[in-house]
Amino acid sequence: MTDMIARASGLQISERAQVTLHFSLLYPSGEEIDTTRNGDPATFVVGDGSLLPGFEAALMGKQAGFAEQILLPAEAAFGARNPANVQVIKREKFAELAGEEPLEEGLVVSFQAPDGELPGVIVAVYESSVKVDFNHPLSGSDIVFDVAVLEVKIPD
Repeated sequence: MTDMIARASGLQISERAQVTLHFSLLYPSGEEIDTTRNGDPATFVVGDGSLLPGFEAALMGKQAGFAEQILLPAEAAFGARNPANVQVIKREKFAELAGEEPLEEGLVVSFQAPDGELPGVIVAVYESSVKVDFNHPLSGSDIVFDVAVLEVKIPD
């Protein structure tokens, strides 16, 4: 019912609009990375930082009932891979920053940083050091949002 009211009113997605939608996040090959379609839809406020700015920009002006696949190039999605974000850390420093975790390739480890926690993926384990990738796992990848806007509300 709310979906029909929003559609009939013609409210468009704009800054500070509350948007409810279903989406699937896909690689361009069609491989699914994540989806809301197995459960409750996602609700967010445009500009609150919960969604990628490139995705929000693609939704501007759309209304409830809009459904489409939106391709975001890597730069507008999670950014380009940055080689400087791959660090080799001495084991002693690694233990100090991340704790005494079992060290194996592919393990996601949370590091204590001055401004909070920073996740990193162990890329390689050496005798006296550990190579960690701090890039977002989807950085460097184009992604597709398969989106269906269910409701648009404009705050008073």
